[in-house]
Amino acid sequence: MRAVHRHTLGHEHEFEPQHGLPEVLPPDEKLLWQGSPDWRAMAVEVFHVRKLALYFALMLALRAGFVLADGGGVMAVLSGWVWMAPLALTGLAIVLALARLCARTTAYSITNKRVVMRIGIVLTVTFNIPFKRIDAAGLLLHGKQGHGDLPLTVAGRDRIPILQLWPHARAWHIAQPQPTLRCVADAAQVGQLLSQAWSAARGVAPAARPVSQAAANDDTDLRPTPALVRSSAA
Repeated sequence: MRAVHRHTLGHEHEFEPQHGLPEVLPPDEKLLWQGSPDWRAMAVEVFHVRKLALYFALMLALRAGFVLADGGGVMAVLSGWVWMAPLALTGLAIVLALARLCARTTAYSITNKRVVMRIGIVLTVTFNIPFKRIDAAGLLLHGKQGHGDLPLTVAGRDRIPILQLWPHARAWHIAQPQPTLRCVADAAQVGQLLSQAWSAARGVAPAARPVSQAAANDDTDLRPTPALVRSSAA
C-alpha cells in the first residue's frame, strides 16, 4: 500500500494527471470503474442526518412540553423555539454541507491491478491498495436504492490509521480498520466487478458463489474469501 499526500485548496484537483489517480496508469493497467459517494446517501448513512434531525425534533418537543406543563401557551412555546430552531437548522445544514464536500472531494477507482482511494477535503490523501494486499471484500447495501459500501480486508500487519481513513472506513472496525468505498451507486454491480478483477489479478477462479443475499444485520459472510456478499449491516 502506498499513500500519496497532497495539499489542495478548494475542491479542484488540477494537479492530477488523470482524474482520481496520482499518476498516469502504466500501459499494462487499465481503469475499470471510477466513482464517488452519493452525498445524500452519505449524509444519511455516514453522518446520520436523519437521527440528528430526530434528536433536534425531540428537543423542541420536550421544550414545548415543559412550557405547556408550566401553564404557558402557544406564544410561549414559539418564543422558546426562537433560539432553538435556528441552532437546529444550522447544525443540520453543517452536516449536509460536510457530506456534500466529502463526496465532492472523493474519487474511488478500480483498475485491473488495484483499488485507489483519493480522499480528503483540505488535505488530499491517495491510497493505492494492490489486489495482492486485499484478502476479502464485502458488500453492505443501504435501503432499496442500490447504494452501498465496499469494505476491504487488507492483508499483512500494515494498517491505515482510522483517523486518516475516516469516514472512508467501515464503522466500528477501529483496531483493524477496513478501507471502504462508501455509499457508491449500483454497489452490487461494482462489487461484482471488483470480485472479477480481484480473481483475474490473483490468478484464481471467480468465486463459485457470486454476490449473495445475507440476512439483515448479519456480518458472518464477510470472511476472508474473494467472494462478495450482501448485507444491510453498517
